[in-house]
Amino acid sequence: MQRWVGIVVLSALSIMAHANEPLPGDIVRDLNGLQSQLAEQPSGEADSDVLKRIANHARSQATRLASGNRADQWASALYHQLAASALVRQGDHLAAADELASAQRRPSVPNSQILRWLRDEASLRRAGGQRTEAITLYDQWLTQSQGSPHYDESAWRLVRLLAQEERWDAAADWLSPLLQKGGLTDTQQTLATVVLRNAGQNEQALGWLVSGLNAQSEPDAWRQAAGLAQQAGQAGVAAGVWEMAWQLGKLTATEDRLTLIRLHLAGGTPARAGEHLDAAIQEGALPRDEETLRLLASAWQQAKDIEKALSAWEALAESTQKAEDWRQYGQLAYRWGQNGQAEQAFIKAVNLGDDQAGQWLSNF
Repeated sequence: MQRWVGIVVLSALSIMAHANEPLPGDIVRDLNGLQSQLAEQPSGEADSDVLKRIANHARSQATRLASGNRADQWASALYHQLAASALVRQGDHLAAADELASAQRRPSVPNSQILRWLRDEASLRRAGGQRTEAITLYDQWLTQSQGSPHYDESAWRLVRLLAQEERWDAAADWLSPLLQKGGLTDTQQTLATVVLRNAGQNEQALGWLVSGLNAQSEPDAWRQAAGLAQQAGQAGVAAGVWEMAWQLGKLTATEDRLTLIRLHLAGGTPARAGEHLDAAIQEGALPRDEETLRLLASAWQQAKDIEKALSAWEALAESTQKAEDWRQYGQLAYRWGQNGQAEQAFIKAVNLGDDQAGQWLSNF
């Protein structure tokens, strides 16, 4: 809000040059004198008594001139603006917003200046916690300000306010044209994802989020895209996004690797999951324990790679020495016509006390 320091001189002098009625010299001198006093106050260390005197004098002048001719009304509006500037320096955002609202109501104020004050009032009400009022003001300003250099910034503020009020559909409506322009910051991407998900537009959110990913994207952007794909029921897309992030070195932790493997299993690419598991075991990134071996066996089984699946199941059974693992290995070998392996597996399961394996063994 410190940007308010100096805004009055720039606005007032510019508008005085375009006013329908010239302002009296004493009014011009008074306005500039107040502005100079305000500008002389150091940032962060302003004298509260000086600010109070400026605000009170400006308010008094604004009230005195409000019922006069067009020049007086124009001066009244400028005094309201000066009072608003002093109040902002005091941290009273809502009182400052009220001053700008009064300034806008003066009949002689040009529409271009009304729009400037309307946007500033919206910003002040937002800062003061009046979200509903700020939403209305931003809506009014945006409707009349297409092409303004401040349009996108204000539209993003409106989207955030609507999201804070959980007005998801309205937020999504304002968000849509912003997404088409692209160039979103990480903060804007996060906000857009939240809005579209809550508005039930997961597929749209996924589309623009994935299309915007590149080698420079942050890891969180890749995670968001994969998570959104999962929520949209597109496990294959989620696996593809995570795979690309892994290849680019964006996701490197062991848990990231396990997530990648599980996404491939869920997304219909179990062979890729098996390849990642084999590589991780060989590199020592994952332990050759029961959990890892069971995941590996499941991956190659889903991939219907007979040789690798049976090898993985055998390794698992050898590791656990559980009768049910030997039996499942035998059943899989039997189903795939590998009778020699099946018989040996069932024998080991029987020796470990598995009655079901004995019934399968009777087939040989």
